Amino acid sequence: MLLGGINVKISILDYLEDNLNERQDKIAFRDDSREVSYGNFIYRAKQLATYLLEREFRNITVAIYLDKTVDCLEAMFGCIYSANIYCVLDIYSPEDRIVTILNTLNAKVILTESKYLKDILDIGYEGVTIIQLDEIANDISENKLLECRRKIIDQDPVYVLFTSGSTGIPKGTVVCHNSVINYINSVIDIFKLDSTTHFGSQTPFYFSMSVLDIYANIFTGGTFTIIPKLLFAFPVKLISFLNDYKINTIYWVPTAMSIVANRKTFSAVKPKYLKCALFAGEVMPVKQLNYWIDNLPNLIYANLYGPTEITDTGTFYIVNRKFENNAPLPIGNSFPNSEVILLTEENQLAAEGEEGEICFRGSFLGAGYYNNWEKSQEVFCQNPLNTAFFERIYRTGDVGKYNERGELLYISRKDFQIKKAGYRIELGEIESNAQSIEEVKDCVCVYDSEKSKIVMYYTGNISEKDFIDLLHTKLPKYMYPDVYIKKKVIPVNSNGKIDRIQLLEEYKNENDKE
Repeated sequence: MLLGGINVKISILDYLEDNLNERQDKIAFRDDSREVSYGNFIYRAKQLATYLLEREFRNITVAIYLDKTVDCLEAMFGCIYSANIYCVLDIYSPEDRIVTILNTLNAKVILTESKYLKDILDIGYEGVTIIQLDEIANDISENKLLECRRKIIDQDPVYVLFTSGSTGIPKGTVVCHNSVINYINSVIDIFKLDSTTHFGSQTPFYFSMSVLDIYANIFTGGTFTIIPKLLFAFPVKLISFLNDYKINTIYWVPTAMSIVANRKTFSAVKPKYLKCALFAGEVMPVKQLNYWIDNLPNLIYANLYGPTEITDTGTFYIVNRKFENNAPLPIGNSFPNSEVILLTEENQLAAEGEEGEICFRGSFLGAGYYNNWEKSQEVFCQNPLNTAFFERIYRTGDVGKYNERGELLYISRKDFQIKKAGYRIELGEIESNAQSIEEVKDCVCVYDSEKSKIVMYYTGNISEKDFIDLLHTKLPKYMYPDVYIKKKVIPVNSNGKIDRIQLLEEYKNENDKE
């Protein structure tokens, strides 16, 4: 945006439109049915924005009911151009969850396409205007857009992204232009992303990890290809897809990377163009990471960590040495303009080597939870180390500590720290040792607090007896799981992460029958 003859970047749109001069005809986004250039993408987003503004929809949160497609991306940026806030819904969610989210948003508008109209009507949410994108054919009103644009400031929200958390109740994190801009510029600088970067997108648009590759793509003028979800069940075809489209950068959840490793995919095909593999969202099992490194040693591998509430991630670790299969992988150090504070239960700064709750301060922080003041004030709160003036931090509920190299280690969720027979136990420590056993492919521990039982779910070509015998050589007796359940597949949630809630409910239901 030009202010007094100076080009000042206030919003995400300023970065997007940088591509109009040099890359107007370059492919910006692609899915399995269409691709769109930067010029056409911006035109389509402005077209939708005009449609919204002409109907006086401004400064509201617009729900987007679309699958992961280029159309969905155009809808998201149409909302931004009209100074509205977007919220992408998971169209495969249960109706009750969607209704809860719409109620929280007090939704007035749902953007969708005609093929989803019946699904939306069946949900039965009243008092909302349904706009079908495939029926919009308006001209662009540059006057309306310019007037709207001048009022956008960097503290205006871009999106609301809902997470369930440990309770299963959706919480909508509000994230502003300033937070996205600071985060993405840090990511671009650290990982040297540029216009030659070609992202292979795995994560859904209602998941915070999608923020990195969507916005890094438009900030750099790169290319973004949506990988069909079905391919993650066929890893040879998945890697062939990366090669077909010359994808050189991925940002996936560890579960997706583990599928490739567990199937020994690189013995059949290797990615030819891949340069950078970023991962976040859950703990990356080192055994599977080592498979990638052993087969593709020249890639940049980086472990990113952070919750939705700080835009996406706040720390990173570029893997620079070999780790044993049962060793913890560091989450590293803070991005520029973000800082980690480890707080003890007494709200004091954790001593060297001491565990503490991971808290963040800095410009990555979201603005709180939508229509949830109580929870917002609980976790987006005053820095207890600062008694002189108001300084907001975010309390993650995660426990961490620094190792002897000064690298931050993720220990577990506070929820995953259990006490049993007087011992404090980290479920993640049990999992990492189990994961290091060669024949074990995937594993996860859940804790039934009512029965005081640690339940180990696992997959792999190993008998229960052999698994128990090997695991007992790695753990102290008080950490032994009480129950072992072998499965063909460990379930994942809609974000592609291991679904611990489902597993715990599954165990309790089976146990109640007994």
